[in-house]
Order: sequence, then C-alpha cells, then structure tokens
Amino acid sequence: MNPNQKKKILSWAFYDWANSGYATTVMAAFFPVFLKQYWSVGTDAVVTTARLGVTISVSSLAIALMSPTLGVIADMKGYKKLFCMLFTLIGVVGCAWMGFIPQGDWVSALWAYGITLAAFNAASVFYDSLLPYVAEHKYMDFASSLGYSLGYLGGGVLLLLNVLMALYPLSFGIPDATVATKLSFMIVSVWWLAFSLPLMKNVPEPEAERSVKGLGTLTLESLRTLKGTLKALMKERNLFMFMVAYWLYIDGVYTVMTMAVDYGISIGFESKDLIAALLITQFIGFPCAYFFGTLTKRWGAKMPILVCIVVYGVTVIAATQMKTATHFYLLATVIGLVQGGVQSLSRSMFGRMIPKEASGEYFGLFNLVGRFASILGPLLVAAGAMLSGSSRWGMVGLLILFVSGGILLAMVKEPREA
Repeated sequence: MNPNQKKKILSWAFYDWANSGYATTVMAAFFPVFLKQYWSVGTDAVVTTARLGVTISVSSLAIALMSPTLGVIADMKGYKKLFCMLFTLIGVVGCAWMGFIPQGDWVSALWAYGITLAAFNAASVFYDSLLPYVAEHKYMDFASSLGYSLGYLGGGVLLLLNVLMALYPLSFGIPDATVATKLSFMIVSVWWLAFSLPLMKNVPEPEAERSVKGLGTLTLESLRTLKGTLKALMKERNLFMFMVAYWLYIDGVYTVMTMAVDYGISIGFESKDLIAALLITQFIGFPCAYFFGTLTKRWGAKMPILVCIVVYGVTVIAATQMKTATHFYLLATVIGLVQGGVQSLSRSMFGRMIPKEASGEYFGLFNLVGRFASILGPLLVAAGAMLSGSSRWGMVGLLILFVSGGILLAMVKEPREA
C-alpha cells in the first residue's frame, strides 16, 4: 500500500471516529436516559420506550426513502463527499440544539433526535459509498474494519469524557449533572465536525461524468435508474440474497444498539451501570473490530459474520433473563466482541459485490435495507412492551431475525479476491 493510499484510508476511517461520538454519547447513552429522566419526567417508562421506538422508526423511514435517490444523484453529479459533509452539518446543528431544550419538552427533544438520526444515517450512506474509491479491492476489508475500530475507540473516549463530566461536574467547573449532559450534546457536535475535516481535506471527490441537468430532471432520472438497479438486483440472485440476509440480521444489531440503554432502564437498572456497560462495549469493540478485518485473509468475510450472528442470537436469549448489573456487563462484553465485526465485514463484503462506478446508488440501497431494518426492530420492541406490559418480551422477536438472516447468509457465495 503506497503512502497516498494509506493517507486516504486513514482520513476516510477517521470519519467513523467523528460520527461515533454521536452514536455513543447521544444515540446509545445520554439521549435515552435524558429523555426518560428530564424531558419526559413523570411519564411511565413503557410510554417513553414506545415514543423512542416510534421516533427511531419514522426517522429511519424518512431517510430510507430518500437515500437511494440521493445516492443516484450523487453518482450523476459527483456529490458523494459533498452530500456526506452536508448531512454532517445538519447533524452537528441538531446535536447543538439538544443542549438548549428545556425540561419537560419531550416533543422538541424527539424532533431534534429524529433530525440528527436521519442526518447521521444519510451522511453514512455517502461515507460508505466512498469506500471503493479510497481502498483497492484487496484492502477493502482492512479499511472498513479500521473505520469501525477507530469509531469504537473515538466513541468510547468521548463517552468516557462525557460520563466523567456528568458524574463529577464540579471537577470540570460545571454546576450539576444536568448542565453537564446538555454540554455533552454540544461537545458531540464540535467533535463530529472537527474530526470530519481529514475526510473533507484528504479524500477527493470521486471522478464522475458530471451531469449538467437540473435537480428536477435528475430526480426523475434517478428514480428510473433506481428502478433499473432494483431489476438488476433481482436478477443477481447472490447479491439479492445477501441484501435480504443483511436486512434481517442487521435489524437485530441496530435495535440492540439503539435501545439497549432504554431496555436496561425499563427493567430496573441504574443509568450509571448502563453507561458503564456501554463503555465496556466501546473499548472491547476497538481491538475486536480491527481483529475481524485480519481474519478475512484466511476465512473470508462470510464465516466471521455468521459467527457474530450466532453470538447475537445467544445474547438476545440471555438478555431476557437479566437480573443484575453484572449480567448487563457480561452481555456488553460479548456484544463488544462481535458488534464491530458484523458491521465492518458486512459493509466491505457488500462493497466487493457491487460495481464501483455505481457505489453511491448501491450503498443507497444498502442503507435503505438497513434503515428499513431499523424500522421493524424498534417497532417490535415497542409493540411487545406495550402489549405485554414488560420491556423484556419485545426483545424475543429479534431472535427470529438473527436466525433467518444467518440461514440466508450461509447460502450466499462470497466474492473472490481480485
């Protein structure tokens, strides 16, 4: 690998470091806790679980419907990096807004969260679509795993800082934990923007035959192109099977990521224990995500993904029986071992199965599948919690998703190295 390629891969991978601050501090940790204890004070825990699940689903649906069309436009105009940075700025502003929302205003809080979640997901589409341009075919597993590895480390470092601020606010010159939490949302926005700069500076916008047509014409053309892509996908049985398998198993992965803390609070754990478990996941995930990238030289990507899926299935069963904080710590450790692997290798395996010149279009579909998965999972959890009166039973349905996704993935033929 020449120095220029190393520089591009590292600059690209640092965007995972940048946006993981949002994924850990806001999405996984502070927002679910603050929503229950500050913005929805006095509201039943089951109701806030349902509200959060519906918000995640609606936000995911909105960007899922937009991302394939935006991906095609990015391919036609050569706007992959531009769109990544545009949605990053929207997410940055949304995070800063959370720091100013007053107590009891759960409506504004959910609006801010829905917007930032949509921006986070949209930016990820175009970030992912740059992968085939920054890494050659043989380095793609390495680059993808490096990104997730840096993401776990960066997200963990920022989460640790924000947790210390919330636990010991006076040591940081902050009056109380509430102010510290609001400041944490603002810090995330600065972190996200600052560590996006290497990608902005060192990763060139991929060359494309830039269309001079207007946005309206391009939108219509993108819909026709998308229709053609879907037809082509249906004919490519192997790629289609991978997409269906990914939709099923990543549904469970994303649901665990976005609702684990809310679930823990709902079954009676203290927020400090849940945050500690998240830190365990982050810092274990850092070396393990990188390690999974090295396994592909011998085992390929499919076999390690299948191992991760099996581990997730066992974890879902164990989660319904949790009774102590120690149980949560053990499950966080197990999740940390496999979460980065299943994400990074799914991304790189897909990247090796698609045509490079249409990466925005195909990664738009990839994100579409992932976002629709994020709609079903939280709704299953929300519906299970409301119907049974217990948050535990909502998690059981995820087992079906892991089993069926794993079976389909086992039938997929992995692409050979170029």
